[in-house]
Amino acid sequence: MHETAIDETPGFLLTADVPRFSVRSATATAVSVVVDGLGTFPLSRSGDVWAGAVPGVVPGDTYHLLVDGPAGPRDEFDATRPLLDPYARGIVRGSASRWTGVVVDDAFDWGGVEKPSTPLDRAVVYEANVRTLTATNPAVPEDLRGTYAGIAHESTIAHLHRIGVTTLELLPVHAFDTERWLRDAGRENAWGYNTLGFFAPHAAHASPRARAEGASAVLREFKGMVRLLHAAGIQVVLDVVYNHTAEEGLGGPTTSLRGIDGANRYRWTADGASYYDTTGCGNTLDTSVEATADLIVDSLRYWAREVQVDGFRFDLMAALGRDADHVFDPAHPLLERIRTDPALQDTLVIAEPWDVGPDGWRTGSFGARTSEWNDGFRNTVRQFWLTDIAEERRHGAPATGIGALAGALTGSRSLFDTARGPLAGINFVTAHDGFTLLDLVSHDRKHNEANGEQNRDGSNDNRSFNHGIEGDTADRGVRAARGRSMRNLLGTLMLSAGVPMLTAGDERSRTQHGNNNAYVVSEDLTPVDWSDDEDAESMTETVAALARLRAAHPALRPTRFGVEGQETPGASRMSWYGPDGNPMTAEGWDQPIHRALQYFVESTPEHEPFDRVLVVVHGSGRTRDISLPVREDVLGYRLAWSSEKHRDHERLRPAGQVFSAYGPGIHVFEIV
Repeated sequence: MHETAIDETPGFLLTADVPRFSVRSATATAVSVVVDGLGTFPLSRSGDVWAGAVPGVVPGDTYHLLVDGPAGPRDEFDATRPLLDPYARGIVRGSASRWTGVVVDDAFDWGGVEKPSTPLDRAVVYEANVRTLTATNPAVPEDLRGTYAGIAHESTIAHLHRIGVTTLELLPVHAFDTERWLRDAGRENAWGYNTLGFFAPHAAHASPRARAEGASAVLREFKGMVRLLHAAGIQVVLDVVYNHTAEEGLGGPTTSLRGIDGANRYRWTADGASYYDTTGCGNTLDTSVEATADLIVDSLRYWAREVQVDGFRFDLMAALGRDADHVFDPAHPLLERIRTDPALQDTLVIAEPWDVGPDGWRTGSFGARTSEWNDGFRNTVRQFWLTDIAEERRHGAPATGIGALAGALTGSRSLFDTARGPLAGINFVTAHDGFTLLDLVSHDRKHNEANGEQNRDGSNDNRSFNHGIEGDTADRGVRAARGRSMRNLLGTLMLSAGVPMLTAGDERSRTQHGNNNAYVVSEDLTPVDWSDDEDAESMTETVAALARLRAAHPALRPTRFGVEGQETPGASRMSWYGPDGNPMTAEGWDQPIHRALQYFVESTPEHEPFDRVLVVVHGSGRTRDISLPVREDVLGYRLAWSSEKHRDHERLRPAGQVFSAYGPGIHVFEIV
């Protein structure tokens, strides 16, 4: 099954001949496909594949499965229960209690538009929710707000271009459902990490017109979004949830896999009495089973080839790499297939490199051709610019020196081996899960009461700092300090080696009012705010300026780690200096009282001209004089960007001149 082509995967195969349908189950004793208006068609078995002809099927037809099998502790067979085809390319609600598949028309005119070929070192990733990115944008027609078409609107694309985004990463768009407990409480899953089917786009994200026309129109709108983004040079990456399904734990809704072959598709404890859950969502797919692994790879191929998406961010990817004994294996066959499948060679592979099971934190373990969310970068950068500054204010000295931040700035080499290089890391300061950037500098603690869980949900380890007042304030001094901290965080993100990821709305100073787990709350808390606002415009221009600076300087975006004593094309050479302009000392790295450094970074040309810059980092609230390094190959320094406002960016400063840093800040000098 490993080399199955897209048009030979299970589900409906519509050809000039009689349409055929197939599904896989190792434990069923009888399988039928029921097409509404046509009848019931029993399928024949060959191994674990059940298949048969279904004459008369056309796009728009709705259908479901009926599956019978033996009674057993791990089986949920019911010959009368309608089940959803795991390979359905369209999904609609058939009744209040079930979902049904829809046969879709896959035809689409791509108009010759091809996938953008963006080098990974030039990528700037932007993580966004389809609904909340454009839900309140007045520049988008009202009927397109919060939809696939809204993302493809010219105003959305213009904004992405302005802030330098090359790669749009969408929160889950596979068809998903709201968990029963949320639905019972009158709430809705706003993020989508509860997948119903791995082939169908989520219909509720489509425009009203497309939804009214049916599943084929929903798919066309999605493809149209991809085509327009590609025409604008923007890649599309999907956040995919293959680690669990919406069937929840035992006793949850049996909608698809559990009723088809549940004994094999989910992980079970040794005694077979309960699920072995490493996701915290009630169930975990067993990727050591070939049929489950094939389902995932077939889905990836479909989206990469037929829908033309550019890559995938794998939610809780450690769960996909567990073997039959539930132990993580970096060489797991499924992980190898994702890395090496010929149909996926032009796709980005991004891992969320952990799950919640034993030994589940696996950052750095995912091997070649995979980039990983770098939570170590997030924690280090927040600690340096927020927690430590708060500690300095309260107790006179921060807790840590500058060494850890230097490691983050230069690609987190301690996490990713030399062969993989700095582009193995997806750097981020915020993500959908946690505080927004503004909330990170406005709250010392989470405020999740609106979620209905007595503020127990969401992380307590936020490494945030409210700058003296909890929440919103009109205090000018506090607001100015928060703005500086946001610029420091964004500057570190955009200037570091690795691939930067922004969270939608951070450039607009979006707030969730201190909620760090806003997946269940009403939309008035989460949309990007597009209203005219001076602070939002200032922060947007900050991101735009940093993106331009990063693009202009290959020294800031190396593709490889350097090797001592060797010339390594694509690597950057670093020379480290203390605030006095002399080479950095061991004491300067480790002592919390210092927290200032300069690093002179030079590219080793491979595909772009030679480049060099000087980056100055000052991690203290106290004013400090910085002596710009004296070097024979330097005539002077010109400030290109600073997290301090109102800096002189025109004047050429001679080497050795004293540069005053007036508070926590980061400054970039171009070199003459």
